Parts: sequence; structure tokens; C-alpha cells
Amino acid sequence: MSITAERRTALIEEYRTTPTDTGSPEVQVAILTERINNLTEHLKTHAKDFHSRRGLLVMVGNRRGLLDYLKRKSQQRYETLIGRLGLRR
Repeated sequence: MSITAERRTALIEEYRTTPTDTGSPEVQVAILTERINNLTEHLKTHAKDFHSRRGLLVMVGNRRGLLDYLKRKSQQRYETLIGRLGLRR
């Protein structure tokens, strides 16, 4: 359900904005999206896992907040990010 250290590093490399960036909104949203996708797959086979479902909803809320922040700060960066991640809205 969680992502491996190698996958996390790959996501940071792909979505960072500067060479030393590890915590920009783009990186955080990319990591959350990966975790959300993994948890969604888990819930398809374990439909009654309500504890994980609650965790999924918390992660979706966190991602939404980061995306709203990014949209307020830079519309261009927001649109680029949702295009790269394939998110709606």
C-alpha cells in the first residue's frame, strides 16, 4: 500500500522544481497521488477495509488542499501539474 523508497525518489526527481527541491507542492501532490492510487487498488480487493478507506479520504483532502494552495499561488504551475498527473478539475 505504501510506496517504496526508490519510487518516492523517482517521483521527487520527476516533479521537483529546482535541483535541491524535495518538498514543493508539486512533489507532495505527486507522492500523495501515488499513495492514493495504490490505496484505491487495495480497496478494490478489500472492500470492507474501512480504516484504509478513511485514510484514503484524509489523503485526498490533503491533496486537494495542496492543489488549492498551488492554484492560488500560480495558476500556470497548477494547470501543468494536473495535466502531468492526469487529475480532473
